[in-house]
Amino acid sequence: MGDNNENLRDFSRSLPMALLRARETVMERFRPNLRAHDLTDQQWRVLRALFDHGEKDLGELAEMCCLLKPSITRIIRSMEQRALLKKQADDKDQRRTIVSITTKGSELIAKVGPHSEQIYQDIAEEFGPDDLEDLYIKLDALMAKLAGKRAT
Repeated sequence: MGDNNENLRDFSRSLPMALLRARETVMERFRPNLRAHDLTDQQWRVLRALFDHGEKDLGELAEMCCLLKPSITRIIRSMEQRALLKKQADDKDQRRTIVSITTKGSELIAKVGPHSEQIYQDIAEEFGPDDLEDLYIKLDALMAKLAGKRAT
């Protein structure tokens, strides 16, 4: 088995693991605020996507929030029970499910959002605003280049 390890990069230099660790480190800052309002990371992503972009069908919403369809279906069901969002069949295509945020969901965004923005400001202060902006640019470039390669 030792011979096979020569061809693998060190686990600490695995890009997917480095990105995952960075994500978890960042999310540790946001989770207490989300938990205080009985929200998971995924539920917050769904709320934000609907708040920022308006109603979406399940497929679009799943893609925007980086969630698998079975996961988003379960998440939407629980959020619908809390009256944070509503779903309905598309008038033009009954097979499509359209999801939208409710007033109660928007009110929750208004409660959680300012705390999230403060966390973003704290991160920018600690990491450096220019370094943070550079990180966004580099991550966008990485995604664009890799998506471009995959598309061809």
